Amino acid sequence: MSRYAPLQRAALADALDSVEPSAPTLCTGWTAADLAAHVVIRDRRPDAAPGIMIKPFAGWTESVRRHQRDRHSYAELVAQTRRGPWLSLTVLDDAFNTLEFFVHTEDVRRAQPEWQPRPLDDDLAGYMWNRVRGLVRLNLRRFPAAVRVVAPGHGEVTTGSGEPAVTVTGDPGELVLFFMGRQRAARVEVTGDDNLVNKLNAARLGV
Repeated sequence: MSRYAPLQRAALADALDSVEPSAPTLCTGWTAADLAAHVVIRDRRPDAAPGIMIKPFAGWTESVRRHQRDRHSYAELVAQTRRGPWLSLTVLDDAFNTLEFFVHTEDVRRAQPEWQPRPLDDDLAGYMWNRVRGLVRLNLRRFPAAVRVVAPGHGEVTTGSGEPAVTVTGDPGELVLFFMGRQRAARVEVTGDDNLVNKLNAARLGV
């Protein structure tokens, strides 16, 4: 049974409910209404799901998302986000949905003024750290240097060969955001060779 995804889904719906539909998000070019529509079609339109990850199908996915956004009021989109689908393969995958909803919650929150990080309980922080290790290995497989990732109190992982040229330090939730492509919004410390630090901060990570 899913443990974390329902809580993160509720947090995402709360974040969406707290802003206007035109509010900016960290997803380039997307308002809160755009992001809500994305979550709704991800839940309910499996025919549109491939375009989220596979570029040749992206046009269809975008068409479906815009139709969903324009067909429903913002309140309806938020309610659908909060309720979730009555049946979906993704709801069975706690690991997949937990990170998705956590990151999108921060996409909304951190695009607004005077935001503050959400504290994570120890259990969820440990879960996030376990997922960070997989994200690091996946998203840095082409990075041209060794990278050491440290979450104080949880552990560390190094990817790449040779001496670590870059070290990224932060809490597990912040590291998730960093390695899911939200480097500018993640509260982490990145140290090492200046050129490689700049390259990592600008790298296309995650989705």
